[in-house]
Amino acid sequence: MDTLKILIVDDEIRIREMIKEYISLEDLEADEASDGLEALNLLKTNEYSLIILDIMMPKIDGLSVLKKIRKTSEIPIIMLTARGEEYDKLFGFELGADDYLVKPFSPKELLARIKVILKRSKKSVSDSEKITIQGITVDFTSRNVYVDGNLKNLTPKEYELLSFFIRNRNKVFSRQQLLNSVWGYDFIGDDRTVDTHIKMLRENLGDYRKFIITVWGTGYKFESGENQ
Repeated sequence: MDTLKILIVDDEIRIREMIKEYISLEDLEADEASDGLEALNLLKTNEYSLIILDIMMPKIDGLSVLKKIRKTSEIPIIMLTARGEEYDKLFGFELGADDYLVKPFSPKELLARIKVILKRSKKSVSDSEKITIQGITVDFTSRNVYVDGNLKNLTPKEYELLSFFIRNRNKVFSRQQLLNSVWGYDFIGDDRTVDTHIKMLRENLGDYRKFIITVWGTGYKFESGENQ
């Protein structure tokens, strides 16, 4: 089996070397880029399984790189930043980041998140079917979502959240349960991340936003009024 390769993008060499050392323990290969422009050039000629992308960089910042990548690719991306500002975090998720870590971070935690994301992304989707609930259609093979026949441009996390709801209709989930199931690990941080993605998903669903119900004091559920 081919070795998976990761692109590490950070202007601090010690950060790149630390990450590279840890992922080598899992037999993962890595290329390095010290700024956003170098990263985009590497992406033109190389294929990667995941990108670790710092936000604050010279030439082209990480959020701009993320935006450019998402125009053509759904490659998993973990954002890094020295700032814990809520705006950066939410904007990164809106642009399609899969995960987010604030510096300084634990290399072991980063490695755990990398392993979960890689496992999820290479998991072959056994469901070749589409599921349609009233005006919402989820195609699990293409990972496309249609609302009243119109293709919606969901971020990877919005798609995974909707897919989870669709498969578990009428069940109530706490924010922590959604983090564990959709993000794939015991999330360390603010569970308002779930609220942010619910808000973005509702906006994409238009009139069908009413299917995602807030259960006060508990969490959320997807309920369309139909039987499973």
